[in-house]
Amino acid sequence: MCGIVGMVGRGPANQEIYDALLLLQHRGQDSTGIATAEPSGVFHITKARGQVREAFRTRDMRSLLGTIGLGHVRYATKGTASSEEEAQPFYVNAPYGIVLVHNGNLTNTRELTDELFHKDRRHLNTSSDTELLVNVLAGELQATVSGLDLEPEEIFEAVSRVHARVEGSYAAIALIAGHGLLAFRDPFGIRPLILGTRKAADGSYEWIVSSESLVLENGEFEVVRDLMPGEAVFIDLEGHLHTKQCAENPQLVPCSFEYVYLARPDSIMNGISVYEARLRMGDRLADTIGKYTPEGAIDVVMPIPDSSRPAAMQVARKLGIEYREGFYKNRYVGRTFIMPGQSARKRSVRQKLNAMSSEFKGKNVLLIDDSIVRGTTSKQIIQMARDAGAISVTFASAAPPVRYPHVYGINMPTRHELVAHGRSIPEIAEELGADYVVYQEVADLKAAILEGSDVEDLDMSCFDGRYITGTVTPEYLDWVEGSQES
Repeated sequence: MCGIVGMVGRGPANQEIYDALLLLQHRGQDSTGIATAEPSGVFHITKARGQVREAFRTRDMRSLLGTIGLGHVRYATKGTASSEEEAQPFYVNAPYGIVLVHNGNLTNTRELTDELFHKDRRHLNTSSDTELLVNVLAGELQATVSGLDLEPEEIFEAVSRVHARVEGSYAAIALIAGHGLLAFRDPFGIRPLILGTRKAADGSYEWIVSSESLVLENGEFEVVRDLMPGEAVFIDLEGHLHTKQCAENPQLVPCSFEYVYLARPDSIMNGISVYEARLRMGDRLADTIGKYTPEGAIDVVMPIPDSSRPAAMQVARKLGIEYREGFYKNRYVGRTFIMPGQSARKRSVRQKLNAMSSEFKGKNVLLIDDSIVRGTTSKQIIQMARDAGAISVTFASAAPPVRYPHVYGINMPTRHELVAHGRSIPEIAEELGADYVVYQEVADLKAAILEGSDVEDLDMSCFDGRYITGTVTPEYLDWVEGSQES
């Protein structure tokens, strides 16, 4: 999971890219980068470890010249979180010069690495799959171009060839020196990408592509639409938009975890409001809680701030139980799920949340979280509630049990890290220290997200073990786990 943005404007792009990355910070905290391009084709790139506000200085912003640019916030799922060399964007100098950012996770990296060395004769300097992707794109573009000029149809043919070679999830934005901005989405549309436009002062059109719609709204862009799965868009330096479907059999199957946790609630993805989906999750979760929790076992409903709040409000409303805020959140600590490393997650939980004893003392509390992944955070939160005076703690998840690795861009690669893997729900409750644990049903989560939309299917692989690309084998999962543990 990362956040990406690209822009073709009429004025300097640096500040607008920076502002967009601030809005996408929840999607990645490991590192960040911005690239801009002058009409001459000269790239300016700045990238660093850490969050946006601490990564860029005034001198960096002054050096980012040009009216076209892109940016990235990184949450490491491949490679090393601490490596500045693996921060995006990535650059290759031929053909033309390409700078690329990527959100997602490639699942045939072993084959691509071998091909790039033996067939394409391209050198890789990191273990990042984004470096793989930009080199595959560059190689296919080199093979497609017939002359000095670069036509949109040649770019789209290169993207078609990328789709044929690359497996997994990828929403990507690239700058091609002296020509314009390219954006494309994998044939299943697993990771989000949305297009927007606005009129410049001279009457021409400016364009933006981003992971989430809130970036467009904040910049006063009009939402045009989500990129379709397999589609590519190319915007030239004059602001002309070119689009083409580049995949043979595209099928929209977005990641369900975007709606559960990753995206901001004020975004709309694939025509589905994240906030409204989370409200519907709460409605359905309430029915399950009512079915499996003894009568009188709950006095108050409390969310684990912030992403579970809409679901918790709906649970309280539907069950007719008082809603209270029992945890105070320190806004200066990042999202614990995307902390790089288990030890960092453990340290940050008590820094992030403080239980107010006046809300817990002498009460049977129902805590609602968006999901339970490793259980590290949940276990500590339950203990905090007991330490604050709760008589009993029921813990409910707005998502089903996470029993399988997620290989499409979320850091859930090893089964033994998942608290639900190989355990029954009573065993999970014992492991977490809760009196009861209640999970959303898989069918209910899917229905809650898709209700009222035109989307027909979701990637729910971490819940049901069905990997929608059809290329994820048990051998691959074993290899991923082994590479993570080594």
